[in-house]
Amino acid sequence: MIVTFGAAVVLLSLVMTGAWALQRATGNSGWVDVVWSFGLGVAGLVLALVPGGPTTRQIVVAVLIAAWSARLGLHIAQRSLQGPEDARYAALRQEWGARFQVRLFLFLQIQAAAAAVLGLSMMLAAHNPAAFPRVWDGAGIAVLIIAVIGEGVADEQLRRFKRDPRNKGRVCDIGLWGWSRHPNYFFEWFGWLAYPLLAISADWGWGWLALSGPAFMYWLLVHVSGIPLLEPQMLQSRGDAFRTYQARVSAFFPLPPKGSSS
Repeated sequence: MIVTFGAAVVLLSLVMTGAWALQRATGNSGWVDVVWSFGLGVAGLVLALVPGGPTTRQIVVAVLIAAWSARLGLHIAQRSLQGPEDARYAALRQEWGARFQVRLFLFLQIQAAAAAVLGLSMMLAAHNPAAFPRVWDGAGIAVLIIAVIGEGVADEQLRRFKRDPRNKGRVCDIGLWGWSRHPNYFFEWFGWLAYPLLAISADWGWGWLALSGPAFMYWLLVHVSGIPLLEPQMLQSRGDAFRTYQARVSAFFPLPPKGSSS
């Protein structure tokens, strides 16, 4: 598995180099996240299926990885085709100025390394030597299915809100967005809890390393490249409306809004 993981690391570095070239050719850095989603999906399939028979566990984990990657990658691709550049990358483009391309290349290699950390959880889930299926395996499968559906619902609610011209300049607070300011991020993180459930067993100590996936994803989304980059842009574009929304609605975990009796 060490050789397979090393190969996946190299693959992800090459994939993100391709992402850098694509955004430079198109002028839209939103394509970076498309390539990252599909790239981690492909690397995850390699990590899940090689080496091995493959076993039933490996096949199930591979299917879960493919479902997650396809949904997320296709959603971001559709958004990149129809809309402006992602606000996070637009802010970096303005902040980095003339050195944007150089710094972005290095940033994307860091993203490749981050993907490798996440891929480790996928690999451990697929290669857990415990008999399959167990109760925890069923729980892991259910968690990822719920996460993919939940994130899809959140993305669709936001898409419909933005499509209505009456909502121009307003903050989306309908559906899941009335309980979390970033329900798509929450469900993305939630899905990574599936891999520890699939990986951990009493007689296989390596499985506990799969907890690094959800821990690392939470750190990225809440403290690094998710909320900290997006919310300043929302404050700039929506002003007091977004400040009111911040005061009323939970940043990450879905909770009843303040002042709600539900």
